[in-house]
Amino acid sequence: MVAAVTNQGASAQPLSVSQAIGCAKETVDAMPSLLVTGEVSGFKGPARGGHCYFRLKDDSAAMDAIVWRGVHEHSGVKLRDGLQVLMSGHFQIYEPTGRLSFVARTLQASGEGLLRQQVAALAKRLKAEGLMDESRKRPIPSFCERVAVVTSPTGSVIFDVKRTLERRNPLVEVLVSGCSVQGEGAPQQIIRALARAAASRPDAILLVRGGGSYEDLMTFNDEQLARAIAACPVPVIAGIGHEDDVTIAEMVSDRRSSTPTAAAESVAPDFKEIEDKFHSREARLITEMNKMLTANNQLVSTLDARSTQAMRASIMRLGVQVNAYASRRCLQDPFATLHDREEQLVLSEQRLHDAAPRAARRLSRETVQLASRLVSVAPRIADARPTEALGQRLVQCGPAMLRLPQAQLSRSAAQLDALSPLKVLGRGYAITKDEGGHVVSHVSQVAEGDGISVMLADGTVHARVTQTVANDQVNATA
Repeated sequence: MVAAVTNQGASAQPLSVSQAIGCAKETVDAMPSLLVTGEVSGFKGPARGGHCYFRLKDDSAAMDAIVWRGVHEHSGVKLRDGLQVLMSGHFQIYEPTGRLSFVARTLQASGEGLLRQQVAALAKRLKAEGLMDESRKRPIPSFCERVAVVTSPTGSVIFDVKRTLERRNPLVEVLVSGCSVQGEGAPQQIIRALARAAASRPDAILLVRGGGSYEDLMTFNDEQLARAIAACPVPVIAGIGHEDDVTIAEMVSDRRSSTPTAAAESVAPDFKEIEDKFHSREARLITEMNKMLTANNQLVSTLDARSTQAMRASIMRLGVQVNAYASRRCLQDPFATLHDREEQLVLSEQRLHDAAPRAARRLSRETVQLASRLVSVAPRIADARPTEALGQRLVQCGPAMLRLPQAQLSRSAAQLDALSPLKVLGRGYAITKDEGGHVVSHVSQVAEGDGISVMLADGTVHARVTQTVANDQVNATA
């Protein structure tokens, strides 16, 4: 076929399509292995068998590329449109269609794609350590009075942040800790700027910078910077690049904002919003206070009525008790008890005088009856037993039989003696009687000129009243 291809004369034999493709295949197979870099285009995901088919292109050309399943899984590269890759392999012609494809033996990301893989690996490792856990992140005050800004002092971002803070809340004090946000050594400068900002003891720190390429933002994907942000004693709000750009510094920060301006707005509530909140809460406080006052007034009125009613009932109850005490005879007349006792003593004396003869007569009758019983039973006793033995028993039983009556008589005599008015008279008291023989217990029972008899312990004195003086007159004179 090579000979046929080189024959260009009129007698040259034409080649079939298969022969032409076979000739091209031999030439392509003879080519050495190549190392090619380009951008993935037209990738739709692995095919059913796990193989990957896409186009690899640069600014002026494109070619079909094939990555077999084993090569793709071994590389660990997540293919997607726009990813820059580096592949080693060789060209191959598929004879049925004559299509030329580059078949990869190795596959790896290059340029931005490689950087993204490195960042993803670092993010995965820091996440496993817990640096991105929400439970670790510190709360940010709703109203910050001092805010430190870590960014480039010459960029437009710092002016945007200051302008936003001044517009929303001019009372916020802004502290600027300048540093480089791009290039070699920038992560170390940012770390030192964070330390200076934290030393000023602000309420929060804004770590911000404007947009840029992925390579420009790699400063904020530094591992040491991420650990410094996590260890910072002050809450850190990160606003780096545009909304679609997400760096590791934002992942470990206490709050991520889509832009630097949004980060400034998050720490400085608008005065109008604060004023509206104050008015709303003022209205709520007034409403609640009115409810409380109304409820308390009702409660006070109820308690006042109940206390008044209870006080009146208590006063009435005490008044009844006082009236009951006042109606008692002992309180109306303190000497009434003595007078009653005196009258009881006089009555007891009279009863004793009347009872003593009766008791003596009763005792005498009992003695006579006992003697007659003894006389009646004596013959029977004498007939039944020897007289001497009965006499001895009689001598023994006689005193025993008389002992109980004698004890009763002694007790009655002692009681009579204790209750006898004569004992009272013996202590210096006297019993006064009027001319009719009635006991005089009150001054009002006699008058001047009346005759009285005063019974003393050893006799009676007859006298005539010359003057009467009541106790209340004596007390008034004293």
